[in-house]
Amino acid sequence: MKKLIYIAITLATFSISCDVEEVLNPNSPTLESFEDGATLADLQLLANGLQAVIREDMQFHFWTTNMVGREYYDLRGTDPRFTTELLGRNGGSLDNAGFLTTRSYFGRYRSVRNANLLKTAIQNTVATLSTDETNSLLGFANTLQAYELLLEATRQFENGIRIDVEDVNALGPFSNGYQDALTQISALLDEGFGQLANTAGDVVFNLQGLNFAGSDIERLAQFNRAIAARLALYQNDRNGALSALSSSFFDLNGDINDGAYYTFGGATGNDLPNPLFYVPGVDNYLAHPEWIEDSTEGDNRLSKVASQSTPITLDDLTGQFLVTLYESNTSPASIIRNEELILIYAEANLGINTAESVNAINTIRATAGLAPYDGPMDEESLIDEILYQRRYSLFGEGHRWIDLRRFNRIDEIPLDRPGDVVHIQFPRPASEDSL
Repeated sequence: MKKLIYIAITLATFSISCDVEEVLNPNSPTLESFEDGATLADLQLLANGLQAVIREDMQFHFWTTNMVGREYYDLRGTDPRFTTELLGRNGGSLDNAGFLTTRSYFGRYRSVRNANLLKTAIQNTVATLSTDETNSLLGFANTLQAYELLLEATRQFENGIRIDVEDVNALGPFSNGYQDALTQISALLDEGFGQLANTAGDVVFNLQGLNFAGSDIERLAQFNRAIAARLALYQNDRNGALSALSSSFFDLNGDINDGAYYTFGGATGNDLPNPLFYVPGVDNYLAHPEWIEDSTEGDNRLSKVASQSTPITLDDLTGQFLVTLYESNTSPASIIRNEELILIYAEANLGINTAESVNAINTIRATAGLAPYDGPMDEESLIDEILYQRRYSLFGEGHRWIDLRRFNRIDEIPLDRPGDVVHIQFPRPASEDSL
C-alpha cells in the first residue's frame, strides 16, 4: 500500500465539501481514464489503493473517540485543544470547523469517494471481467465504504451522515439520525456480502493492505460479516449479531488477535508510519488513571501501558502510564479482531443463551489471566461484566465512549476538572451546512 498509489488515485478527487484544483500528472492515470475505460490493471490499482486510503487521517477517529471517552489523554502539549475542546473544559463545545471535527470526517469520506470511483470504473471498464471478478471488486468496494461510513456515523450520532455521495454535484440527504444511518450502512454491507458470497475463487487484487494473505475472497467476506456484527450491536439487534458472527472469522477458541488491520510501512520511502505508535518520552499519550485503578490484579491486558518514572501533568490533567498498544511504527493497527467478536458473542447471547454468554466472558477472562466469572447471573450484572471486559480488551480502539453511550451510561465517564463535560457527538462540519 504505497503512498504513490494513493496519490495516483486521488489527485483529481476531493473531500465532500472541498474543491481541489486539477493536478496534472503525466506518470499516472487520470480520473477520466479510471471512470471510463479502466483496464484490469487500473481496477487492481484502485482496489489496492483503497486499502491505502482508509489509513489517511484514521488516527483522528481513534484519538478523538478515545479522548472524549477518557480512555487516554494527549499530554504532549502540542495543541491545547486536545485537553480543552475534546474534554469540554468549562462546558465548551467542539468547533464545527476545527481539525478535531473535520480531519476524521473528510478522511472517511475521501475513502467513500474512492470506493465510488472504483465502482464506476468497474461498470465502465474495457476489461473483460467474469461475473466472479466483478462481484469480488464490487463486494470489496461496498465493504470498505460501509466500514468508513460506520466510523463517522458513530461520531456524528444523531446528526446523521450522508450515505449517497456518488454525485458530488448532487449529494444525497443526511440520514434521519443515527439508527437510520445504521440501517442504510447495514444494507450496504449486506449488498457487499451478497456479492462476495457469490464469488468463486479469489479476488483479482491483493488484500495485504488489510493484513490478509494474498487474495482470499472468503476472508474478505468474513471481514464484512465481522463489521456487520459490530453494527448489529449498535442497532441492539442481538439475533442479527449472532447471524453475522456465524459467517465471520469469529472463533471462540481461536487467536484473539486474528482479524483485520491497517498496515504500515514506516516513515521511510513512499509508505506511511503507524500514527498510533507512541514513542516513549516523546509522545505523552497517557491512560486515564481510573483505567489503572479499576483494573483487576493479574490482568495481563495492563501490558497495553507502561509506567513512567514520574507522573506527567498538563492543563490540570495527570497521567503516569504511557499507551503502548503497538511496538513500532510499522506495527499493524487493529480494525476488528476476534477478541471483539467474542465479546459481541457474549453480549448478543444475553437473554438468548446465558450459559453461552458466560462461556464467552470466561474465554476472555482466561486469555487475560483471570479466574472465571463468579458474579450474579442477571442480565444487568452480565452487561456490567461485558462492558468491563470490553473496556480492557478493546482499550484504545475507540469503543468505550460508544459503548457507554449506547447503554445510556455516559455519566460513568470520569470528569477530572470542574466544569468539564462529555460530548455526546461531534458537530457536523460547518462546510457541510453550506452545501
